[in-house]
Amino acid sequence: MTDEQLPNRFLELAPDHLAPEHRAGLDALLQGRGRIPTPYKVWLHSPGLMRAMEQLGTFLNKQSTLTAREIELGICLVARHWRTEYLFRAHGARAIKSGMPPAVIAALRDNRTPDLPDPREQAIYEIATLAELPGPGPDHTFDKAVDILGRDGLAEVMCLLGYYSAVAIAMKLHRVPLPPAV
Repeated sequence: MTDEQLPNRFLELAPDHLAPEHRAGLDALLQGRGRIPTPYKVWLHSPGLMRAMEQLGTFLNKQSTLTAREIELGICLVARHWRTEYLFRAHGARAIKSGMPPAVIAALRDNRTPDLPDPREQAIYEIATLAELPGPGPDHTFDKAVDILGRDGLAEVMCLLGYYSAVAIAMKLHRVPLPPAV
């Protein structure tokens, strides 16, 4: 991750200058999430995309079979992979708040293998790490994740990794200003 301070490329649409399609997308977001997470301010430029991302993001964060702690671990792994300080800072704090030991977050930040005694969290770590590599990876890692997470849990982890990769890329390439340090 980088702390390099470069000018941001973030263009926030002023609420009083929104076209009807932007306003409808924003209303759908507020109904689904109750707030406007920062990535949606990027996606608001494409209201249809924002609505689709809202449905997926709301499912992953509110209806998934994954626990809050498992979700935050997955997000921190994505942030580490994409070297996105914004995402790591925001979700590292949430991971700790959800009960993740600070040592796990520190290990991820330092690109070390964390100690994850919980088998589900270890499976999420292994699948996320496997997803970063070329090719489909070894069967034993995949099969172990299926055994531990179930096919539904594994599907949700893979989607979480993809969804938050989109978040990480948006935050990184737009150079969205970092949230306050926690």
